[in-house]
Amino acid sequence: MNATGAGYPLASLYIGDLHPDVTEAMLYEKFSPAGPIMSIRVCRDIATRRSLSYAYINFQQPADAERALDTMNFEVIKGRPIRIMWSQRDPGLRKSGVGNVFIKNLDESIDNKALYDTFSAFGNILSCKVVCDEHGSRGYGFVHFETHEAANRAIQTMNGMLLNDRKVFVGHFKSRRERELEYGAKVMEFTNVYIKNFGEDMDDKRLREIFSAFGNTLSVKVMMDDSGRSRGFGFVNYGNHEEAQKAVSEMNGKEVNGRMIYVGRAQKRIERQSELKRKFEQIKQERINRYQGVNLYVKNLDDGIDDDRLRKEFLPYGTITSAKVMTEGGHSKGFGFVCFSSPEEATKAVTEMNGRIVSTKPLYVALAQRKEERKAILTNQYMQRLATMRAMPGPLLGSFQQPANYFLSAMPQPPNRTFYSPNPVAPVRPAPQWASHQSRPPQYQPPTPLMRAVQPRRMSSNISTMKQASTQVPRVAQHSQRVANIGTQTAGARAQVNPSMMRTMPHYKYSCGVRNVQPIVSSTHLQQAQ
Repeated sequence: MNATGAGYPLASLYIGDLHPDVTEAMLYEKFSPAGPIMSIRVCRDIATRRSLSYAYINFQQPADAERALDTMNFEVIKGRPIRIMWSQRDPGLRKSGVGNVFIKNLDESIDNKALYDTFSAFGNILSCKVVCDEHGSRGYGFVHFETHEAANRAIQTMNGMLLNDRKVFVGHFKSRRERELEYGAKVMEFTNVYIKNFGEDMDDKRLREIFSAFGNTLSVKVMMDDSGRSRGFGFVNYGNHEEAQKAVSEMNGKEVNGRMIYVGRAQKRIERQSELKRKFEQIKQERINRYQGVNLYVKNLDDGIDDDRLRKEFLPYGTITSAKVMTEGGHSKGFGFVCFSSPEEATKAVTEMNGRIVSTKPLYVALAQRKEERKAILTNQYMQRLATMRAMPGPLLGSFQQPANYFLSAMPQPPNRTFYSPNPVAPVRPAPQWASHQSRPPQYQPPTPLMRAVQPRRMSSNISTMKQASTQVPRVAQHSQRVANIGTQTAGARAQVNPSMMRTMPHYKYSCGVRNVQPIVSSTHLQQAQ
């Protein structure tokens, strides 16, 4: 295979069928022996960031990428065989179906590697996959060849051959639209007729006698259970479409042995399930359109309100088609529904009745929503609240911000005040830079005082210091008094102070206009007092 061709200029590989836990590091460890890797990307969901089970690996050299494709394809990573193919950047080439082959009726033992080994003899394979579910192989797969000629050779050789004792079908891949058009043409020319709802006494002979009147019946079969009794349905196959269509037209809805039978075109199970699902969705959509804008949801109902009382309360606002209080075990669940004949009447009822007190309870009235719509609205509201919470800034580290109070206190809270120290305060550290012992490091220098020292005032000689200390009475601070002076006044007798320990030089200076200046006690006055 020429990896340097026009289709693969970047030497990029697609890695599929990955385990959800496989990461870029695991892929690098696996593929790095093949050669230098430029980039690896595991594709993930945008919202959940879960792996989408496929990845892309870009090699520096196309030869290294080709070596990895040839030697590592279908190797197991975390219990799953990986599938490697050249990365096709053009989506039109992948969806065109050129060179793509469909194989069905495969044995359960055939996996991706066995299918690859079987069809690699016919040409270069771009992709090879056996479709599986939780129970294993589903019995069919796809092989995408590089050229249309290689696909034709595989079809001519392998179609109808035995693989593990099973005859396989090999043909060109057809898109779903092509299959639907082809199947639609076959449906218009059906010959097999399905009959149901006849009694247990019906058998093949009796069923042939009834339906042979419309044409040549090739086969007739009544389905039986294990005990040999009729299961109530069967099939009749005619020689041409006209005879089958005549049997359906004449016998559908007719009474046989006292029962009305159903006669129609025979369908495959998957087709019948798809048709029933389509009819159910159609009925559901019609019901939604019918009640859109006219059905009201009413909650917070009193336990004594029943259907008649609910209808009576909403009757003045229009024609009510239905009124129902939801109950459980004969007791009201507290909500119900009221359906009007027109959207205008429903809108008027919402405007007038929402918040109105009925039996001591205020009602909540709104247009009814389907479960899917309500779930989507609640999810959207939750995501908006989550985004708002993420956008709110958190408290700054080291700040004095108080947490929000959810319950207001009855007492007035003091205002936040910032503390200013007279000396510079060093920032708090989680641990000191030196060992924890009493002595300070030699490089430590005490901070220089910011205030200029001044000489203390001389005290009056006719005032005794000890007497003043013993008779001093605390005074109420005036409004103009500074806060710094409050802590310097004392009441009662002073204790004996060592003169050597007395500080005579303060590290501060009073500003002008200060009242009640604290006298400075010197060591001389203390000696005189003794």
